[in-house]
Amino acid sequence: MVIINNFEDYKSYEGKIIGVSNWHKIDQLQITKFAHATSDLQWIHVDEERANNEGPFGSTIAHGYLLLSLIPYLWKQIADVRNVKMEINYGIENLKFGQVVPVNSEVQLEATAKTISDLRGTVKAIIQAKLIIKGEEKPAYIGDVIFLYHFY
Repeated sequence: MVIINNFEDYKSYEGKIIGVSNWHKIDQLQITKFAHATSDLQWIHVDEERANNEGPFGSTIAHGYLLLSLIPYLWKQIADVRNVKMEINYGIENLKFGQVVPVNSEVQLEATAKTISDLRGTVKAIIQAKLIIKGEEKPAYIGDVIFLYHFY
């Protein structure tokens, strides 16, 4: 895990891979809980029998937004950003889903610092987030996550 204490620490990673998270298994329980939390009960996610027999992927698949919602959890495994008064998830740009994630797949986040800027005391970090699927060439998604930090 990388420790970032201030703007200068963050800036030193600009243009570089900051790190990768641990592998995280996407099981049916997580998919089903997400489906109920978001009222997205489409059969391709929650009906295992139908997905196995009729679905194009041979199993249920994770919701794209479930995979995006893992960013904070997986990011915390990559970087420990310290000395912050406030951290804001500002947005995601240029996001592309590349491949579905079947149930019981393992994923990990690869984070690359694209740009780190000091905007009059607010640090804007644009981090390329790539969700890698174990054993697959194409990522589940790739996009630029924007964080804003107010360091002490």
